[in-house]
Amino acid sequence: MTQAAEEDLLNLLDAHGIAVAMHRHPPVHTVEESRTLRGEIAGAHTKNLFVRDSKKRFFLLVLDEDRKVNLKALAARIGARGGLSFGSAEALYEKLGIRPGSVSVFALINDKAGDVTVVLDEELRKAATINGHPLGNEATICVSPDGIDRFLIAVDHPAQWLDLATAE
Repeated sequence: MTQAAEEDLLNLLDAHGIAVAMHRHPPVHTVEESRTLRGEIAGAHTKNLFVRDSKKRFFLLVLDEDRKVNLKALAARIGARGGLSFGSAEALYEKLGIRPGSVSVFALINDKAGDVTVVLDEELRKAATINGHPLGNEATICVSPDGIDRFLIAVDHPAQWLDLATAE
């Protein structure tokens, strides 16, 4: 699998008229590290959960960093078969071409086979911008919710927007 580079992602976003604000920072691997290093980056900061069901179907859950979600309750709502568990680092790299600590909605640029279903928390639509790593954890890009939708269409991954609060 040939993985897209940050430049490829930024070119795709630009080609689709999706405005981006870029913020460089030291590498961050967790939400906690992100909180201490991100400075004054406005918008919704996300956590991204790469999970799989018992049939080895993969899902990327994108939600506000403070949102709690009950994976057991969510499984049926997103069409998972059986329970959800976290995907391995190997599966993450195989499916999305990234390493742990760099997961974001933008990694779907690498899922050419369409193996990963993306589910975004409806609450994120209220934010002016949604922040995510551009395929590496040394930067954050800020994109509008509409821009996220257009990106997902461009990479052939139509999003499911769900109110994840009902799954808590």
